[in-house]
Amino acid sequence: MSKTPVEFFFDFNSPYGYVAAHMIDDIAAKHGRSVDWKPFLLGAVFKVTGAVPLPHVPMKGDYAQHDFARSARFHGVKYNPPKDFPFSPTAASRAVYWAKAQDPAKARDMALALYTAALGEGGDISSPDAVAEAAGKAGFDAAAVAEGIQDPAIKEQLKIVTDDAISREIFGSPFFVVDGEAFWGCDRLDMVDRWLETGGW
Repeated sequence: MSKTPVEFFFDFNSPYGYVAAHMIDDIAAKHGRSVDWKPFLLGAVFKVTGAVPLPHVPMKGDYAQHDFARSARFHGVKYNPPKDFPFSPTAASRAVYWAKAQDPAKARDMALALYTAALGEGGDISSPDAVAEAAGKAGFDAAAVAEGIQDPAIKEQLKIVTDDAISREIFGSPFFVVDGEAFWGCDRLDMVDRWLETGGW
């Protein structure tokens, strides 16, 4: 069976993506796979699909807020979102691609640090300065991060991945692709696990 990485598409505004971010590497590693961390801009996808963030959907919104917290508790993940939510995920997403360009293994570290700063600690990661500060607290070179997320090549990488997600009909977060098979949602991680184990059914 192919040992290609599991593609993990996520938006920093996604609480379910946040929970999945704490789980996907262990699931993939169990089957000898790595994970390709791919932040993308769900807002750009929503312009195509006509969707809106779950908290803003009538009737679903209150349930979603309750379920975000419940899902995090169920999986043992600290959840404390910022007051300004949703927020702009652009700078944070670029920071992941900056880290990935330095060392692919660092993409996970950056993503988890920024996800935790925002959805675990209620912090601000909506601006380049805030992202650099949060990254610095996590052990990254804050000045290098601040410079890196302004790099035109890094900006272009986020655009390329977002456009690729749209072209592949990746419409939500978290979204996993395993050897061409797509799975949407944190609640599909058991299926991802089984698919990796069996190669499909």
